[in-house]
Amino acid sequence: MSSMLPYELKGLPHEDCLALFTKWAFNDGEEKRYPNLMRIGEEIVRKCKGIPLAVRTLGSLLFLRTDESEWKSIRDCEIWRVEQSEHDILPVLKLSYNNLPPHLQRCLAFLSLYKKDYSYHSDDVILFWMANGLLEHPKQNEEWEDVGNRYLKELWLRCFIQDVEDRGFFFIFKVHDLIHDLALDVSQRECKRLCSHAESIDEKVRHLSLCDDHQQLVKFPQALMNRKYVRTVILQQSLCTIDLSFVELCVSNFKYLRALNLRDSTLKALPDSIGTLKHLRYLDLREYRQIRKIPSSLYKLRRLVMLKMTGVPLMQLPDRMQSFIRLRCLEISIGATHLKEIRQGCWSSLQYLGLFHCESFESLFEGMQYLTSLRTLYLCTCAKLVSLPRNLKFLTKLEHLYVHRCGAINLDMELKEEEDQHLQLSLKTISLEDLDALKDLPRLLLEGSSSTLQWITLSSRCHAG
Repeated sequence: MSSMLPYELKGLPHEDCLALFTKWAFNDGEEKRYPNLMRIGEEIVRKCKGIPLAVRTLGSLLFLRTDESEWKSIRDCEIWRVEQSEHDILPVLKLSYNNLPPHLQRCLAFLSLYKKDYSYHSDDVILFWMANGLLEHPKQNEEWEDVGNRYLKELWLRCFIQDVEDRGFFFIFKVHDLIHDLALDVSQRECKRLCSHAESIDEKVRHLSLCDDHQQLVKFPQALMNRKYVRTVILQQSLCTIDLSFVELCVSNFKYLRALNLRDSTLKALPDSIGTLKHLRYLDLREYRQIRKIPSSLYKLRRLVMLKMTGVPLMQLPDRMQSFIRLRCLEISIGATHLKEIRQGCWSSLQYLGLFHCESFESLFEGMQYLTSLRTLYLCTCAKLVSLPRNLKFLTKLEHLYVHRCGAINLDMELKEEEDQHLQLSLKTISLEDLDALKDLPRLLLEGSSSTLQWITLSSRCHAG
């Protein structure tokens, strides 16, 4: 076999770079109104040395900015004078990062806790930011989740996130490897991905991602013993095998913990001491399938805003779970045939409720009308669920209804009362998938949302007439 000479990848030609820059810096055709800006922009493009990501990022940074002094400040920035290799893009990205508002800088830095090429879910990211106090206070008629979505959209417009896929009430996105390098660079004193027991840890580290991919992460790293101000612990290892003492040491050492992600763990129990984490806001126990008992102390976590327990084999919703009055996101799996009644005043802040793999239950909670803040209801793989309760008509903030793989359900819901004629609902999306018994659509909800409904999706084995 003959050898081949290596092919050297070259930068994008200047004309193509300028066209790319123009696309991101101006609305279509608007560049003709600003010849002076275009001349400055051409100089900026030359400094990018044919690297498309640099061109696109700086173009998006200058979008809708028509003050020549702002363009000149980018062109004349000291960072261009720093000695760097021909294809070193990090200083250019740092320039764009430095022009982000401080709140977006901190939010971007937190994305460094996940590995490269990770598929981020916007709802998880927003709740994680919320748990760590990174979101500004909502404006009038806004929720915290709206603030987080606004931040993500701004990062998208500025090309710090990419490959965005809309999934209805949330979206999936990725971060370019070079942007990930930037996030690591700017967050190294506060955020740390710990991939070895032997690594040193700065005293100022507050957020940890434990990513031991080559050996079972059983022992608690000694370097963490005196880091009592840690706010975040994320286990980044599929089906990771950890010892209960590992979690116990997390709890006993990190009293100020705000976010704890133990997803896919093979543990069979949670430590009783978990209830001492009085600052905890974000708890992810998804696919914690081997757990046999939820410690009663868990229900002392009154500050929780997110609790995800999909795959945890609960036989019934514990009464004390309704004590989580600040909860905004709840995902659970239940084995009972009927769910306990929701009491008035409980879960009044809940924005999202997901019921997954509830194979036995036949009806939703009594008292659903008390979930007055609910915006998304997701029902998936509830094989014996036969109908939805009429009291959904009282959920005037409900925007997204997803019913997937519930083979016994029919959605017959007619207008029966005088008040049904004048409902003012807010549904935007109704998604129905793999509903073998479906013959009717919920007329009550459809007519009540006639001025807001944008999408009705029917797919695979839905037979609505």
